[in-house]
Amino acid sequence: MTKPISPLLPIAYSKEVTSAKQRGAPIVALESTIITHGMPYPGNIEMARSVEALIREQGAVPATIAVIHGTLHIGLESDQLEQLAQAKDVLKVSRADLAFAIAERRHGATTVAATMIAAERAGIKVFATGGIGGVHRGAEESFDISADLEELGRTGVIVVCAGAKAILDIPKTLEVLETAGVPVVTYESEEFPAFWSRASGLRSPLTLNSPAAIANFQTVREQLGIDGGMLVANPVPEADEIPREEMEIYIERALDSAERDEISGKEVTPYLLSTIFDLTDGQSLRTNIALVENNARLAAEIAVALAG
Repeated sequence: MTKPISPLLPIAYSKEVTSAKQRGAPIVALESTIITHGMPYPGNIEMARSVEALIREQGAVPATIAVIHGTLHIGLESDQLEQLAQAKDVLKVSRADLAFAIAERRHGATTVAATMIAAERAGIKVFATGGIGGVHRGAEESFDISADLEELGRTGVIVVCAGAKAILDIPKTLEVLETAGVPVVTYESEEFPAFWSRASGLRSPLTLNSPAAIANFQTVREQLGIDGGMLVANPVPEADEIPREEMEIYIERALDSAERDEISGKEVTPYLLSTIFDLTDGQSLRTNIALVENNARLAAEIAVALAG
């Protein structure tokens, strides 16, 4: 059930999203950290516009979510997207600090967890991202576990991704999702993907082969009154992947570097991604863009199937 938004909350819908809501048209939510923290300008704005265009081509409406000057935006106008892409000192917000960014009238880029919260309250059922956060390697000592996992267990949004980020402990991530009762569906594959790679070496808990089947699964969950989200893992296109064996070499080198530099907390993921970008001569970023676009297409198809 969609949770109502307080009339006191500073919230704004783009013209396109407003029209879509009035018509009952399918909408796909998009996060904003990939714009502010994922890549530099102007590559970030080019990627963001490309992803939005792909969603429109599939018959759905994109809703990039962000906090701008303390206002929660569900969908951004073209000039706002440009402003966000060039903004400095943008908070990376999750469940813990989404309200802080609004209360302090700051700019805030939404992570998976924060985007899910905003999407559910706006009545948006499908969200496309790159990869989810999860249980970090060495979490038995650091206790570093992403808020994305708990959010998937409590917030009723379908999250389409390319699996958990390969820098994580994927087996433990899947165990936590199972404990939280989150259905993990891999699209057209019986093996769970590992972000840059199509295979993780782990069997997927569930497999479905069409957007209509995924939409029907979610509809039955709602009819049963089952709360929480669904994770749809969409393997990166074969032509764009970096094989798992090759990626593990880069990841181990990046982890060793992070340990030497005493990186911790929220800085771990961006540090590792930046280091891997350098180690792969930029191929990791090109693969990242390809998988985000691939996820946007599938998310739009699922949203259209749900609306139909």
